[in-house]
Amino acid sequence: MGKPDIIYEDNDIIVCYKPAGIATQTRRIGQQDMESFIRNYRAAKNEPPYVGIVHRLDQPVEGVMVFAKNQKAAASLSRQIKEHTTEKYYRAASRGQGVSGTDKEEDNHDPAWHTLTDYISFDKRTNTSQITSEKDRLAKKAVLQYRVISVTPDRDSLQNECIKTEFDIRLLTGRHHQIRLQLANIGYPLIGDTKYGCTGGCVREQLALCSYKIVFDHPATGERMTFELP
Repeated sequence: MGKPDIIYEDNDIIVCYKPAGIATQTRRIGQQDMESFIRNYRAAKNEPPYVGIVHRLDQPVEGVMVFAKNQKAAASLSRQIKEHTTEKYYRAASRGQGVSGTDKEEDNHDPAWHTLTDYISFDKRTNTSQITSEKDRLAKKAVLQYRVISVTPDRDSLQNECIKTEFDIRLLTGRHHQIRLQLANIGYPLIGDTKYGCTGGCVREQLALCSYKIVFDHPATGERMTFELP
């Protein structure tokens, strides 16, 4: 497990790298999370320990996150996320063969990008989600866009003659396990994701999902800001 890292900081926000295996926020005593990491970081600088959590990454997912340092900044960032004016990009990888689906649509502006639209229902008891239908009153609309960026032989796989497909993803809504579930639904369960259909060599592998870029308006200046992992 890696360590969290501060990428950028000013009077209103802290942008961090969250390693896989660390929760965004947890109630488990003694377990490190991003909230406590930032609280401790601010306390060491004699700053108020306020941490505004405006979005989350699942514990097995690594990537870039933004946190607010005051309530005004938190309100602005939360509003942007609610109004879908932020941009979130992910990289993912699968050894699946893929299937065609009627909900896979080409983007009119760029045929390389495809849109997936589903309705997802969350089961709190099992901490899993499933794709249902628009008629399900508990389901929420889930939309993402994806493009294939590489298809290569997978030399890391324990399976013979395995092909790895890598994806670039624009997440347009933020549903529970959305990327994992929607890609699995079209035949591409993510490497390391035994919860949604990965088998064979996936058991001990890290989940192949990374939030590599986030774009938002600075809560104080309004400047459009982009943070991207190498």
